[in-house]
Amino acid sequence: MSTDLSALNNRPVIIGGGAAGLMTALQLAPEPVLLLSKAPLGAEASSLWAQGGLAAAMGDDDAPALHFADTLAAGADLCDAAVARRIVDAAPAAVEHLARLGVAFDRRPDGGWRLGLEAAHGRNRIVHATGDGTGREIMRALIAAVRRCPSITLLEGVEARSLIVEDNAIKGVLAANADGPLVIDSGRVVLATGGIGGLFLDSTNPAGCFGQGLALAARAGAKLSDLEFIQFHPTAFDGPSRPMPLVTEAVRGDGATLIDETGLRFMADQPGAELAPRDIVARAVWHRRAEGHRVFLDARTHPGAEFAKRYPVISAFCKMAGIDPATDPIPVRPAVHYHMGGIAVDIAGRSTVDGLWACGEVSRTGLHGANRLASNSLMEAIVCASWVAESVKGASRGPLKARATLAPLPASDASAVRPILSQGLGVLRDRHGIERTIRGLYPLASGTSAAADPALVGLMIAVAALRREESRGGHFRTDFPDARPSAVPSSLTLADALTAARELVETPSLSVGSAQP
Repeated sequence: MSTDLSALNNRPVIIGGGAAGLMTALQLAPEPVLLLSKAPLGAEASSLWAQGGLAAAMGDDDAPALHFADTLAAGADLCDAAVARRIVDAAPAAVEHLARLGVAFDRRPDGGWRLGLEAAHGRNRIVHATGDGTGREIMRALIAAVRRCPSITLLEGVEARSLIVEDNAIKGVLAANADGPLVIDSGRVVLATGGIGGLFLDSTNPAGCFGQGLALAARAGAKLSDLEFIQFHPTAFDGPSRPMPLVTEAVRGDGATLIDETGLRFMADQPGAELAPRDIVARAVWHRRAEGHRVFLDARTHPGAEFAKRYPVISAFCKMAGIDPATDPIPVRPAVHYHMGGIAVDIAGRSTVDGLWACGEVSRTGLHGANRLASNSLMEAIVCASWVAESVKGASRGPLKARATLAPLPASDASAVRPILSQGLGVLRDRHGIERTIRGLYPLASGTSAAADPALVGLMIAVAALRREESRGGHFRTDFPDARPSAVPSSLTLADALTAARELVETPSLSVGSAQP
């Protein structure tokens, strides 16, 4: 490659080219920083696909305290209240900052914010752009700002394969590009690699988002938390395209309803109806489909004839499938959408490994609890990026010791993992299915093939899911359908997961454990 890596040593390294990584790099300016993106910027970022927008208390009838209360309610008692309050308090300023960077948010004729409503929000507080193209517009502005910023060195087509760690401290990154392995010396690394949807057959995430950051952190010895909590979006477009196009919750906020093929509105009598928290709606759709019905989103009356104008992205992919949402119900089904768990970090994004930070979906700050409130994800990434950058700037820079030569793992391929995880860790789970998942993943996770890292992440999720013998938020156990009286975050390291899995695989009669998570 043309860039001289030796000249880039000792700079902070940001791994990931989505909203969290780009914003962290911008917030670090004018300090020189190295940004690694395994694909061209935006090509494999879930942020690009975000339709709904950012949740922030921008309305005259709203306040951060109300946003905070809705966040806690959706999180099913598992949110870190202090963290959640600080993040939602900072959300309005984050929206203003994005606007100054050039994000063209939708406005009313009087110049005020055009705010949408989404599930479990008590107010219209979703700030959006181009109707249902918010993620694309935010990424456009951030990518343009990064390419203009002289302190950011962008390396596209470079994939981090492992982190170099000595004495629980980061010493560098082992990466690879088309020309072979690369070693980057750095004592400060930020993981901003996104989510895990690519580990499943049905997901709204790009296929390349299969938990690479979780694997990097786990192999480096970091603690991970709440991995069992996976959010299934209830209204992914039911068709052959992968990733599955999303029919944003804002459509239901505009009055669209869920019906089956007979026209029955099966959620009409549920608290909150179609705007109940996502886990509740996803399970209702799942159950209806399991009973042999197809499920549709009926937008023919609301928003009706305005649909194409309000939701041009959704209208376009519906049209490609021969569907006009103004006159035809839209076929939908649940799909993996967001991971509430991740690398355990503090409010500044610091992990349990010195010199390693995480930002965005790959992190577990405590904001989302067991069930993310709609549109809190982009907001979290933008807000926390500034705190992560501030922490990275202030971190001490220890000596980079000599290290042994390391052989990089091959480029990851999650194809062997997807059917295993999809069968055992869906919307509904039970002990038998989770144990079968662990048995299927353990040989792959223990090896060195292209499936090793994706299988390792899936294995850790499965062990966490097996240990949580209750149902809460995005984790529903049919064999333990009730929530425990108190909510406790789960915690797991790579060593914990491999030990638990090995015991299960080698001793079939032995449970992995039922200790309080």
